[in-house]
Formats: sequence, C-alpha cells, structure tokens
Amino acid sequence: MAEVVTMPKLGFDMAEGVLVRWVIPEGDNVNRGEVLAEIETDKATVEIESAFSGIVYKHLAAEQDVLPVGVPIAVIGEAGEEIDIDSLVGEAAGDGQAEETQESAAESAEPAAAAAPTAAQSAADAEKSQLPGGVKASPVARRMAEQNGLDLTAVSGSGPGGRIVKKDIEDFMAMPSPEISEQPPAASAAPAPVFSPVGPPPPDQTVPLTKLRQAIGRRMVDAKQQLPHFYVSQEYDVGPLMGLRKQINSMLDGSGEKLSVNDFIVKAVALALRQYPNLNASLSGSNVVQHGQVNIGIAVSVPGGLLTVVVKDADRKSLRQISIETKEMAGRARDGKVRPGDIEGSTFSTSNLGMYDVDEFIAIINPPEAAILAIGSAKQTAVVVDGELKVGWRMKATISVDHRISDGAEAAQFMQALATTLEEPLRLMM
Repeated sequence: MAEVVTMPKLGFDMAEGVLVRWVIPEGDNVNRGEVLAEIETDKATVEIESAFSGIVYKHLAAEQDVLPVGVPIAVIGEAGEEIDIDSLVGEAAGDGQAEETQESAAESAEPAAAAAPTAAQSAADAEKSQLPGGVKASPVARRMAEQNGLDLTAVSGSGPGGRIVKKDIEDFMAMPSPEISEQPPAASAAPAPVFSPVGPPPPDQTVPLTKLRQAIGRRMVDAKQQLPHFYVSQEYDVGPLMGLRKQINSMLDGSGEKLSVNDFIVKAVALALRQYPNLNASLSGSNVVQHGQVNIGIAVSVPGGLLTVVVKDADRKSLRQISIETKEMAGRARDGKVRPGDIEGSTFSTSNLGMYDVDEFIAIINPPEAAILAIGSAKQTAVVVDGELKVGWRMKATISVDHRISDGAEAAQFMQALATTLEEPLRLMM
C-alpha cells in the first residue's frame, strides 16, 4: 500500500524546513529506518529516516525547496503498484494544501524547454535580483561561506539551476592556495595594519547571525521573558567520583570508550529526577505534565551556536551506554548530521562548561521544560575537613527552575539528592 512522506516537525517551534538532498532517488528501494533525505532546520541539518519500506515512487519536492511542516514530499509504494498520486496526497494533506504542493511539484518537473526563452530569462533575472548578493546558494552553503570568509561569487554551483550547495563550498576550500587566491581582492589594498600601543584600532566588523544563532536568540528571549527563573547553587565533593572514574577508565584503556565526568552527572541527575518528578515536567495550560520518561538533554557546542542532544531513559541506562550514546550524538551534531531522535524529547537539560575551567554559571531554561542544571569544573582546591586544611576535589552546580512549576525548597531538596549519588558514585553502578 502506498504511503505519503511529509515534511517532519523537528522541534515544537519548527514551521518550515529546507529539503537539502534526496539520499534515495526515485525508483530505488528504501527500507524502514534508512535515511531518505536531509532536511535543514533553523538548528541543524537532520537526516530523515523513512518510516516505510518499498519503492520511492515519486519525489514531490525538489532539492533546496523551502517547505512548511506537514507538506507531502514523497510517495513510497510497493513494486508494480498503481498509484493515484493526486488522490493519495489529497487525503494526506487536505485538498487546499495538496493542490499547492502538486502544482509546485509539477512545475518543477516540467522540462525547461517548455517555457519561452524570454519568459525564462525574465524569471531568472527576477529571481537573481531577490537573492542575497545575487547568488543562488543553499542556506548551508551560505552559512559555511560566512564562517570561512568566502566570496560566493567565486564559487561554481553544481546544484539545481547552478545553485551552490555544501559540496561546492567544501570543494572550493580544498582547492590549492594559488586557485583560492584568485578570489576578488578586498576593497582596500592597504597593507595589513601593525598592531602597536600607538597604532589605530582595527575597523569594526559586521558579522551576520547564523540561522541557528537567530533561533537560539528567539527561544532564549522568550524563555527569559515568559518563564520566572530562580536559581539554587550547591558545591559537591567529587573526590570519590574522580577516583572511581580513573579506576574504570584504566580498565577501558585502549577501547575508546572512556567515561567523562559528564556521563556520571547525567546518570546522577536522572536518578535524582525519579525522586522529584515535578522538575522532570513541563507546563501545559493550567496543568503540570510530569513525564514518565527521564530524557536528559545535553548542550553541545557546534559551529554557530548550541544544540541539545538527548539521552532517552537515562535513569535506566548504564554509565557506559550513556557515554557511548552521548559521544555518537555529539559527533553527529558537530558534523551537521543529527537525526530527529538525537534532538527531540528532552524532559530536563544540562549545560556543562567544566571543560573550559569555569567555576560556576547559570543557564536559561529550555522551553517547555521546568528546569536546567549548569555545571562548572571539577577542581582540586583547599578544603577544611574535620578542622584540618586539606586538598580535595570540588564541583559547583546551579539549577535554574521555572517558579510557576516548583519552588526553592523543592529545588534545594533535588540538589541534596544529587549530592547523594555524586558523592557516593558507587550508587550509579547499581
């Protein structure tokens, strides 16, 4: 039986996406769970897996099309099956939306020779005048060019209609330096300024925000304006944790699966949330939804911003499982190849800046969650134990909580419960 694939909703605030690339061409077989296409959202380029098995009967959208969530993008059927696309898509998307989608798909499939040369030239000129810089390029290619200071007019496009795509940027950057140097020179031919105490300061630079940074900005402004944050901090004795980690990693030496401090923290947070479901929650109208699953979001630094990858059922997984999953998802996020399941479904988030030698900080809640934990560095410092000055391992953490859902007493009790597992880490192995 034929099935319709639609533009997925990857995140509660996603309204549209760019169909970057078809991985499975028309006429080829696809199995359930195989990557069908790549979709770009405001946050990342995501590999979309097929929910069906069969033959890719028809692509209903072209590469680089910007499409609203829910619009049909492909039809998958059985070999030799007769499919009425108009009827099938009409049922899936509604008559009005289906007609628009089919019209645009039909137009993109018509041969270019069908249009009069003058009309085609006029349309091309009109399109060019509306493009940033007069250059046809995918959002991914534009972002890569901005981040690497490339002039898009010097890059040849291999995409539909000469559009510059990600591969064109990668190929251009891989060219030998003599060819790269053929880019148009900078407007000023003056020699590079010499920085000295008496020399002039460098000129201001205007750097456009990436789509990811814009999305982060919108969500964080909304969170700070609409969510009444309060904060509770605590310092933890992580000496036993550091010792246990060292012992475990010595046994894993050479396997490439060494545990990080963050793996212990994720597991400890998940276990503490079992005792305080009000913090593993979200607000829905006048109700608080306490989630049955404990899915821990982990903030990952990527070019141009942050992504949150999600360890599902973290309270039920071993430290080793958490470590492996986190490394795999973080790697895909940094490569721009995240999967929908990597970034969806978090019920509580963590942000760890310990690797940057940060003592402590506060984080902004990731809507619609109730709280987020900000973690600083684990450091050796002078501590007083039984009246004596000694050297010990200490780590600070701060929880940010939505005051509509919880209060300071509950947050403090959660931080105390977290101390039980962080300071007695053998509990995490049980």
